[in-house]
Amino acid sequence: MRIIHGAGYSEEDRKGFEKIVYQNIFSAIQTLIAAMETLSLEYKTSGNNENAEFINSIDADSADTFDQSHVDAIKSLWTDEGMQECYDRRREYQLTDSAKYYLDDIDRIHEPGYIPTLQDILRVRVPTTGIIEYPFDLDSIIFRMVDVGGQRSERRKWIHCFENVTSIMFLVALSEYDQVLVESDNENRMEESKALFRTIITYPWFQNSSVILFLNKKDLLEEKIMTSHLADYFPDYDGPKKDAQAAREFILRMFVDLNPDPDKIIYSHFTCATGMSC
Repeated sequence: MRIIHGAGYSEEDRKGFEKIVYQNIFSAIQTLIAAMETLSLEYKTSGNNENAEFINSIDADSADTFDQSHVDAIKSLWTDEGMQECYDRRREYQLTDSAKYYLDDIDRIHEPGYIPTLQDILRVRVPTTGIIEYPFDLDSIIFRMVDVGGQRSERRKWIHCFENVTSIMFLVALSEYDQVLVESDNENRMEESKALFRTIITYPWFQNSSVILFLNKKDLLEEKIMTSHLADYFPDYDGPKKDAQAAREFILRMFVDLNPDPDKIIYSHFTCATGMSC
């Protein structure tokens, strides 16, 4: 919204994301290193055990730069056949969706004078905590968009604060059908989204609010559905394997069917937030 309808990002704004991009990269590669051990996978390239120890010595949360030794170690780890197998099994652990994007592009990010692009910013992972408001102007009408954290620990901060809001925009990640929660490794993320959606659309505070359901990350669904069958996680799905359109229509129906009010319309859109045309 900020890019399309708001003021966008100035060069100075984009520079402010540089450290966050570095931190996202260190966090991603450290997650993969930890998963290698959890999944009992071995590195295929000589020296990568040492590279893993070196990268793990970095505090990802405070990293503010890359030097060549970091880049060389990360590239060697990322291209290792063992780590690629680990990446293919990413549904078995918590890995950000942007990991591949950043790790594939690490040479560009390490170039002198690097300034994050809009794509870099769109893919950066900064969990929403508390309540953040974004005003923007659309056709001379001022909209106030309020972003709230979806994590369980964040909901108590906002769930009672939005009586009489005009609209609710609820985002669902289509690609999370086979993933578990960060807070609980035996609970499916999409089932949790369904439970939260049901709670919101039945709350008295939101009875007069329109509901817009964004089914996001359709591009990641198209990639993932080729190797991870939806019916393994949602047995009611009886559509064909490897069919992203059938899968997303099934997911849409699951959410729409949670609406108990036949007079309330759920407006839905399939999107990919990292693409301007999606």
